[in-house]
Amino acid sequence: MDRKLVKRRSDTTWLVERTGKMHVDGVIFGSEQLINDMDDMVVRQVQNVAGLPGIVEGSFAMPDAHWGYGFCIGGVAAFDPDAGGVVSAGGVGFDISCGVRTMHTRLKEDAFLPLRERLADALFRKIPAGVGSTGRVKLSMSRLDGVLSGGAMWAVENGFGDKDDLRFIETGGCADGADPSQVSEQAKKRQLEEMGTLGSGNHYLEIQKVVQVYDQEAAAAFGIEEGDIKISIHCGSRGLGHQIGTDFLKKMTVTAKMYAIELAERELACAPLNSPVGQSYLGAMRAGINCALANRQMLMHLVREVFEEIAPHGTIRLLYDVSHNTCQREQHTVGGKQKWVFVHRKGATRAWEPGRAELPAEYRKAGQPVLIGGTMGTASYILAGTAQSERLAFGSACHGAGRNMSRHAATQKWNGKEVVERLAHQGILIRSRSMRGIAEEAPGAYKDVSEVVEATHQAGLAKKVAKLVPLACVKG
Repeated sequence: MDRKLVKRRSDTTWLVERTGKMHVDGVIFGSEQLINDMDDMVVRQVQNVAGLPGIVEGSFAMPDAHWGYGFCIGGVAAFDPDAGGVVSAGGVGFDISCGVRTMHTRLKEDAFLPLRERLADALFRKIPAGVGSTGRVKLSMSRLDGVLSGGAMWAVENGFGDKDDLRFIETGGCADGADPSQVSEQAKKRQLEEMGTLGSGNHYLEIQKVVQVYDQEAAAAFGIEEGDIKISIHCGSRGLGHQIGTDFLKKMTVTAKMYAIELAERELACAPLNSPVGQSYLGAMRAGINCALANRQMLMHLVREVFEEIAPHGTIRLLYDVSHNTCQREQHTVGGKQKWVFVHRKGATRAWEPGRAELPAEYRKAGQPVLIGGTMGTASYILAGTAQSERLAFGSACHGAGRNMSRHAATQKWNGKEVVERLAHQGILIRSRSMRGIAEEAPGAYKDVSEVVEATHQAGLAKKVAKLVPLACVKG
């Protein structure tokens, strides 16, 4: 990044000063090294978002930020509907409610290692993954509407999991205000056979070991100890979410012109929150959130089935489920007053502070678990929300490592089979149907996740609780 584009405010906070058509300042979080390695496009996209109507407080980018569609990946912005605030499909992303679900197993490393190969193979067989993968549940249109209305609640009611799971999912496992009637028939058709599937790209199911605990009190609240075996699932709303994004990008391009909204680029197409198209998108997007929550719930049920067969002394229990491609109606401090605003988080995770009534009682003192995914061969982290995060960026944090190389460039540099062999030498089993997909997602194609997490911690966006390393990974 051209350092002339930003001004340093602290070791981990960089100001993009309000200029031209920006309504607010921009703020990028990151260490000096992360800032140096960021593309100038991150600054440009932070500036472009700052010029959208009704934005409040600032246009933010998390430490894992990189160029995205409209908003940068890692972008956070809140909009006031009473001040003409807008909602943008590009500010949510095409994989609506892509997120991470982390589970306890009650296993320690010594009990897990003799079962590692069997569990990895069984999960690979059980979990549908890859481009075009289909699940074992084939839905009718009417049943799919139930998924889109009920989310993880629908999944539990239909035999996929336990009611207690819902307490450990954002919004209780169901996004209020979902409106399946606003989802196109094409989007629904794409999802009829994709429920309970992992997908491709950077999505995965990973068996992990806790290797370090940084905050004993928060770790105890979350049920984390060194040596624990955890399982994390990273996936989203599959074809349905992508189609919702595609459908509404077209509608919002027209709507922005109708309301004389000047866009810095077409990818920022948006609609006023209080407009018919804005309300329609919110209903469809919330249906997409419910699709993703139900999908991860169904995948967790499949994991439980595998463990019941191979490791019956292990017990799969949900630690937490967080999404990182959403627009949520939340109450925050704006101009010194509490106000309802719509917070876009694209490639960013909600990181609510201790004391929030929405959190499970067990976590309320520690803050919300923030789940940061790794890259097959690198660590993942569990953090906790902080009181500072509310003040800094509407209670938001990073979501992962963030790419530093395109998928095409990665395939030119790495061979999938060689990546699998190298990771096996490191004690990490990889199961995948696509060697090209492995090359695209090679660990070296991403930023250093440990540096991203450290910058997040130092900035006060979230605090480090535990570090986990991969032992086995199922990829699409």
